[in-house]
Parts: sequence; structure tokens; C-alpha cells
Amino acid sequence: MTGQMLVIAEKPSVAKTVAKALGAYQNRDGYMEGSGCIVSWCFGHLAEYAPPEDYDERYRKWDFMDLPIIPTEWEMAVAEDKKKQFSVLKRLLHRDDVETAVNACDAGREGELIFWNVYELAGAAVPVKRLWISSMEESAVMDGFRNLKDASCYKGMREAAVCRARADWLVGINATRGFSTKYGKKLLVGRVQSPTLAMAVERQRMIDGFAREAYFTVALKGGGITAVSGSMGTEEEADALAAACRNSPAVVTKVEKKEKRESPPKLYDLTGLQRDANRLFGYTAQQTLDALQELYEKKLVTYPRTDSRYITGDMEKSTAELLDGIAGRFFFAAEADGKDVRRLICDSKVSDHHAILPTSESMAADMERLPERHRNIYLLVAARLASAAAGERISDITRVEVSCAGHIFTAKGAAVLHEGFAAVDAAFMAGCVNPQKTESADTDIPAAGVLGGLSEGTALPAHTAEKAKHFTSPPKPYTEDTLLAAMEKAGRSETEDGVERKGIGTPATRAGTIEKLVSAGYLERKGRKILPTAEGTALAGLLPDKMKSPSLTAAWENRLLAIEKGTADADRFMEDIISGVDEIISGLSRVTGEEAALFSRQAALGKCPNCGKDVLHGRYGAYCQGRCGMSFKVFGKAVPDQTVEALLKGEPVRMRGKDRKTGKPCRSTLMPNGVEPYSAEKNGRTVSGYRFAFRPQKGQP
Repeated sequence: MTGQMLVIAEKPSVAKTVAKALGAYQNRDGYMEGSGCIVSWCFGHLAEYAPPEDYDERYRKWDFMDLPIIPTEWEMAVAEDKKKQFSVLKRLLHRDDVETAVNACDAGREGELIFWNVYELAGAAVPVKRLWISSMEESAVMDGFRNLKDASCYKGMREAAVCRARADWLVGINATRGFSTKYGKKLLVGRVQSPTLAMAVERQRMIDGFAREAYFTVALKGGGITAVSGSMGTEEEADALAAACRNSPAVVTKVEKKEKRESPPKLYDLTGLQRDANRLFGYTAQQTLDALQELYEKKLVTYPRTDSRYITGDMEKSTAELLDGIAGRFFFAAEADGKDVRRLICDSKVSDHHAILPTSESMAADMERLPERHRNIYLLVAARLASAAAGERISDITRVEVSCAGHIFTAKGAAVLHEGFAAVDAAFMAGCVNPQKTESADTDIPAAGVLGGLSEGTALPAHTAEKAKHFTSPPKPYTEDTLLAAMEKAGRSETEDGVERKGIGTPATRAGTIEKLVSAGYLERKGRKILPTAEGTALAGLLPDKMKSPSLTAAWENRLLAIEKGTADADRFMEDIISGVDEIISGLSRVTGEEAALFSRQAALGKCPNCGKDVLHGRYGAYCQGRCGMSFKVFGKAVPDQTVEALLKGEPVRMRGKDRKTGKPCRSTLMPNGVEPYSAEKNGRTVSGYRFAFRPQKGQP
């Protein structure tokens, strides 16, 4: 009997596409089979590094004295809701008829990690091949299977993925527990979140501390132009100049003309697409990534989590055909004045995946059946391809100098000679974007042609001179667009050329980082602005400079790339990470009680009846500063702070819930009656702690 090929994809939707391409049409429980192939899936990160309490039960309670937590042997864990699928994969990996396993998870570091975590936890030994594709189209899938590579070709990438995951675990677990236990409040601290938060806090500090200053200009108007003076610091100076100009001739002393050529934009990588989707449509980075992922799984766009803005040389013909298809389908692409595909090619700048493109299959798709957000994201991708391959925008820029009362005034104008790619962009904006929801770009260049016909020596007839008052402007608050740009550029001066990712985080994780900071209450959205909260500002003030600086990420990525290329040692990298964790905990050990109290000045709700420490307000309900395991839930649900305060004072509370003995709904007035231990099953584990003991108030049922 010929051996079977077991293909393991990252998600069920991807597995279905692969199974269809391979002819595996027989549906089984957790996999598909047929034509000598078995196709199954992982549900994303199916097996992950275990939490600290899986190593030792004492870690269930957060205690600074237990830090740092450094596993000697790393353990994996599978979430309760994913255990069934893991059992399927484990059984398949050990089937006697499986001859080869194929890692068909997403082509990148994370895909390597997802597959190998499952493979190793399952104790598998079957040989492994690697599928590496950038499109879910059937032709791309089949071409990928015809060119499978041995898994050893990606050994360096796998080691780099493991190092990054373990390093993030070590820093995240120890820093979060360290700061939380030292400052008496659960605090989210991490290599990527912390510098992102610090940037938002620093921007707000600059805005809050900005001192607006007035400055003045004088504008000469006459002969169809407006020429403006340089800035002046006092109103008296501007008044004097305006008065002098009203009684003096104004003469053109210089006319400069220059041709300006603007190159088309590059193709989209993920961050660039997220930025434009936020700027034009108001979508968050996560919303854009989610929509793009669904479009990828529907075979309408290529792989989304890319940091490249180019295609490879072997894609020239297929991309030219794509451009023909786009021009025939979409009105904005019809405005393109050409299709210079060679401009889009740069093999050296395509690492794991090329830029985001529409697929050939999407040319036959019904766009009207897509949800609005998905349709807008797809159209952005299509418009960018048409724009990137179009011609240059060519303008005539005219700069005029006018002399009056011994001062020089300048005017600028532009006449567009050839729209080029700008015609595509303008058509897309007019037909696909609501201009009321989009900020227009600032420009100091008047409309075309306003300076035509002027020459040196021309006098401005009947000119006027008017003073204008202006104010300096503070930095603008971050939007999702500008915060993503800042994350992408951060630390670039410290990152070596060729590094897989530059900046803070990766294209795939930046959206999740922003969402984590928002959900933790450190950042908040107000309209399109992203602002730090008081809690986020306080946390950023506690963090050491090293944790707030993007240089930490830059240093990691430099070394991870070297590990991937086989020129650096993974064990040495992990040794240095552990040293860094020791440094963080050592620094926290020097925090005094007075310093720890500075973080949260909120009044305590009362004293914990179990350990006597303060009970404080938390984002998800009251908690004990001593982390003693005391729960302040009633009937298993978090209650308002006022209720907790009453319970801590021994006052009766009126509650609605379920009777603990009968399970029936009840409404009773309860009196706290000390503390009782409890235990409960949660996600397959026994959780224990303490809670209020109650007795019905006298006279109540």
C-alpha cells in the first residue's frame, strides 16, 4: 500500500482549499481524505507554551519572591476547546500509513512555530516537507506541492521563531508579574506593548506641554497673485511692513520654473494598507487585517501578512495580466496611462512573501456580494496595483519673488502637465471614498496656472498689503494611521539591513498590540484619535528606559535574523534574554514602598477579610492588593465597587442570583459572614481561593 501524505494547515478554511486542490473530498471528523492525501488543520496556535502554574502550582498566586520564572524544560499546553483537534492531529501523525507530513501553515516564522509545536507535543517522528505559497488560488497551491522542500531548509527560521516566542514569554510573564506585584495593580508589560504605549504617552506629553506662539506675515495681493512675506515675531513689525508696502511699488524680481516628477506609489505591504484603510475609511488596523485575511481565504487577494512592497521577476507576466483584468473591471484603473510592471519588481526586497495583490480568480468574483468593508479593502488593493504601474505625475512648478519696501515676498503655483498615477488615485477617491470622512492633504501651492505670464521686472498693479496672524501648532494626536507609521519606523537607525522586520512588532502583530493596549485600558479611541489614558500614562512613567525604547526590539530582530541565517547561536540568545529578565526583576526589587504607592492614588474600597491588604478597583472588578486568592464576586459575577465596599464593612446587600444548593433563581438580602475556601473547575483545571461566606439577613428567606 502506498503511503499517505498528511497535510497540516493553519486554519480549517485553508485546509478546505488545499484539500480541494489535492482531491481529498472525503470528510472525516477533524480532517479530509482522498487521492492519497489527508488534510487537517491546527486552529491557529493549537499548542502554546504553558502558563507558569503548569510548572508549579505555587505560581497560581502571583508573588514577587517567586520571580524570575525561568523554565528549565519548556512545556506545551493545549486549550480545552482545542484538545479534540489536537487528538485528531496526534492520531494522524502516528498513523501507520502516513509516510510524509507537510507543514502547510502560513509561510513565515509563526507558521513554523504553529506546526512544530503540534508536531513535537504529539511526539511525532514522520519526515516533514514544507509548503511555501503566497496565494490560495488552486494553481498556486498545486505549484507549491510540486515544489515542496525538506523541512531542514527552514531550520533556522524555526529556531528563530522558537527563540522569539520563548523570549516574549519570559519578558511578558516576568515583567507583568513583577510590575503588578510591586505596584499592587495588574499591569500589562511587554517588549512590544511597552514602547508602543511610551510613544503615545510621549506624544500626549508634547501636546499638553506645547506653548502656542503667535507669529505674523504680510500678504501682497495684485496682478492675480498673492505673495507672502517671511514670518515676523511681533505685530508691530508686521504693521510697519504692511504700511510701508501700501505706499511702495511691488516688482517681480525672480521667476523660477522647474519640472517636478513624482513617482507612483509602491505596492501595499500590510502596514501600508492598514494605514490607508484607516485614513480613508476609518477602519482600525485589526479590522483591516481581519477583512484581508478573509479575502485571502476566499482566494481574492494574496498573502496578507507581508512586509514587502515588491514582486519577484517571475511574476512579471501574471501581474501584467492582472492589470489588464483590473482595467477591464474597475473604472479607476481605466484612468491608468500605462502598466510598467518592471518597476514593481525587486527580488532582493521580497523575503517570505511579495506585496499584496488581487488574485486572478478575483477578476471573476462578484464584488457586490462582499461585505462593504471587505469590498473597500479589496478595491484599495486593486487601485494600488493600477496606480503603482502607471506613469509619473509631471508638474510645472513656478516660484515667484516680489520685492516691495525692501522685503522679498514669495508666491508658488503649479500646473499639472501629466496626471499619470494621480488620475487613478483621483478616480478611486471620487468613486469609492466619502470625502467628508477623509482629511484633505495640506498644500501651499495654488491651483494650476495662477502664476502664468509673469516675468522679471513686472510691476504688480494696484496691490494691497494685509497683515495676517498665525499660531504655531502642537503635534497632532496619533491616529491608527500615524501610530502604525511610528511603530514601523521606530528603531530603524538601530536595525541592520536585511532584518526580517524593522520597527516595533511585525506587520501581523501591530494591530493586535494596539488592541491589547486599548482593551487593557492604557489607550483609548476618541473618534479617530488614539490617546493614552491616565492609567497608561502612569504605567509608562514606571517603566525603565530600556523597556520603553524600540532599541530592544531592534536588537532582538538583528539577532533573530542571524539565527535564521545560521550565523548566530540560539542558546546564546536565550541566555542573554534570561540575563535581561534578571535585570528587570533586580530593578523592581529596589522599588521602595513609597515609590510603589505613587502609581495608584485611588482610595481603597476596604481591607481584604482574608489577608488584611487593601482592596482596590480593577478593570474587571475589585481585587486584593496582596493577591491572596480572595474573590469579590457574588454568585460568580463581578459586582459594583459600592457593593464590595458594603460587604467589606459588614453591611447587608440585596442580590439577585441562583441558590447555591438548589440552583434556582433567588433574590435575597445577604449578610457577609466571614470567609470560606472554594474550588472550581475552569478550562480543565481546578481553581481554588477564598470568597465571602453569606447568611440570609434575619427575617429574610
